[in-house]
Amino acid sequence: MNVKSLQDNIRVLDQARTPRYKLYTQTEKEILTRTIKLNEEVGELCNDILSVLKLQRKSKLEKFDKRNFYEEFADVIITTFQLANSAGVDVERAIGDKLKKIEKRYHKDH
Repeated sequence: MNVKSLQDNIRVLDQARTPRYKLYTQTEKEILTRTIKLNEEVGELCNDILSVLKLQRKSKLEKFDKRNFYEEFADVIITTFQLANSAGVDVERAIGDKLKKIEKRYHKDH
């Protein structure tokens, strides 16, 4: 099988299995956009982490500025809060509930 026929086969499968839905509301569009943006910011943070660990290729290491590393953490946090706001999530409550769950699990395991 060559790449072209593989791509054609996958296209046929996609057409048969792709869900047919639309994003109707502005909120749904905002949530999707912010989710994608969050993934972009996490990717940029991952690139900087690779640079901090000196695991990037030489050309990227030469351009790396550690101040940008801090900005990428901030971008991830800010974008996460924007997504939470769009989705109607109370971040303080979500973090509090999750910390209780983690603490309970930690005490159970120790």
